[in-house]
Amino acid sequence: MKIYNTLSRQKEEFVSLEPGKIKMYVCGPTVYNLIHIGNARPIIVFDTVRRYFEYKGYEVNFVSNFTDIDDKIIKKAIEEGVDANTISKRYIEECKKDMESLNIKPATKNPLATEEICGMLDMIEKLIASGHAYEAADGTVYFRTKTFGEYGKLSHKNLEDLQSGFREIKVTGEDGKEDPSDFVLWKPKKEGEPYWESPWCQGRPGWHIECSVMSKKYLGDQIDIHAGGEDLIFPHHENEIAQSEAANGKEFAKYWMHNGFLNIDNKKMSKSLGNFFTVRDIGEKYDLQVLRFFMLSAHYRSPINFSADLMEASKNGLERILTAVDKLKSLEATATTEKLLEGEDNNSVQELVSKYEAAMDDDFNTADAISVIFELVKLSNSTANGDSSREYVTYLRDTIERLCEVLGIITEKEEEILDDEIEAMIAGRQQARKDKNFALADEIRGKLLEKGIVLEDTREGVKWKRV
Repeated sequence: MKIYNTLSRQKEEFVSLEPGKIKMYVCGPTVYNLIHIGNARPIIVFDTVRRYFEYKGYEVNFVSNFTDIDDKIIKKAIEEGVDANTISKRYIEECKKDMESLNIKPATKNPLATEEICGMLDMIEKLIASGHAYEAADGTVYFRTKTFGEYGKLSHKNLEDLQSGFREIKVTGEDGKEDPSDFVLWKPKKEGEPYWESPWCQGRPGWHIECSVMSKKYLGDQIDIHAGGEDLIFPHHENEIAQSEAANGKEFAKYWMHNGFLNIDNKKMSKSLGNFFTVRDIGEKYDLQVLRFFMLSAHYRSPINFSADLMEASKNGLERILTAVDKLKSLEATATTEKLLEGEDNNSVQELVSKYEAAMDDDFNTADAISVIFELVKLSNSTANGDSSREYVTYLRDTIERLCEVLGIITEKEEEILDDEIEAMIAGRQQARKDKNFALADEIRGKLLEKGIVLEDTREGVKWKRV
C-alpha cells in the first residue's frame, strides 16, 4: 500500500509503527456553526481511509478532535448573549448528527480542547524549560521557531523567507515577540472571554498546541498518520510538528495526508458570493449518501468542484448501484438452484475485487475504486438472471456490498414512504405546533426529511415534495 506523504512530496510504501495497528489523528472542525460541505470533505475522506485500513485487517485508533474554544466561538457566544461552552456543546451535537447522516464511523475518541488544558500547560512548561519557548511581558508565551532546525519541512517553506515575509506584516499586540515567525502557545484573556489559570497569566491556549497535546495524550508521542485539509499544512501542521518534536524528542507523525480544496461552480465557497452550503442545506435536496458518493468520486488530493449537475450525476450513479443490489436480492430470494452452475464464474468477480484493492492501495484512489464497483454492477446486470444459482447471485451481492461498505456507501434502499403516511405525519406535526410542542414538530419534520420529504409552510397550508 502506498500513501502520498506531504512531508516527502511523494508516494511511500506504508509501514505502520506497530504491526497490525495504526494510530491516526485527524484535525476536526471548530464548532461555532453547522458544518459546511468544505468541512465534510476531510470528514468523509479520512473516514474512508480508516475503513479501508480496517478492511485490510488493521486495528485503527482513530482520534479526531473538536476545537471548542476559539475566537469565532467566543464571537458567536457574545452575539447570542450566552457563554462559549453553550455554543460549542450545541454545535458538537449538531456536527455529530451530520456525521451520522453521512455514515461516518464514530472516532475512537473525540477529545475537546477545553478538557485538555492541563496537558497543554505541561507541554508549554516543558518547552520553556528547554529554551524552545519564552514568556513575553504581557504573559503571552511564544514558541521560538529558530530553535527548531527543521521548521518548514512539511510546508517546504524556508524559515529565512518566512521571517522576512513576517517582518513586513506588523500585527498589533505582538510587540513581545523575539522574532516575527514565532507563534503563540498561550495568550492572555480579553475582557469577557473564558480563561484558565496558568503560570504566565489568566488566558487560553493557542490553536496549534491543542492538537499536539490531544494527539500525544490519546495516541502517544509518535503516530502513524496525521491528516486534515491542505489549508492546515501551514501554519497549523507545521507548528504542530515544531512544538511536538521539540517537546517529545522524536518524529511526530510518519505520514501526513491532506485533502484538496472544494469549490462551488468553480468558485471558492463564501457567504459573500452566496454559494455557502452547510451539510444540512444539501440534506434538504439530496440523501446525504449522494454527497458522500460525490466526494469520493474524485481523488482526495485533487480539488473537487461542487455543482448541481455533478450532484445529479452522483445521485444517478448511486441509484444504479442500489438498483443492482436490489435486483440481486430479489434473484437471491427466488433462485431455484443452490450451487454454482456451469458457466458461472466467481473468478471474474474476484479479479474485479483485486482491481478495486489495487486502486485503494494506490493512495486511496476512490475514484478508480468506484469505477470498479460500476464494472461489478455491469457484470451483475449482464450475467445474473432468474436462472442463476443462489451461490453466484449471493457472491455478487456480498462483494458489491462489501466494497461499498469500505467507502461508507449504504446499499440498503429505503422503503418509500406512502402519501397517506406523509399526510398523517404532517397532521401530527400541525397538531404539535398547535400544542406549542415545537420539539416534537421539529422531530417529525426531521423524520420526513430523512425519508426524502421536504416540507414548505405556505399561506395555503403545508406543501410537501419528494427529493
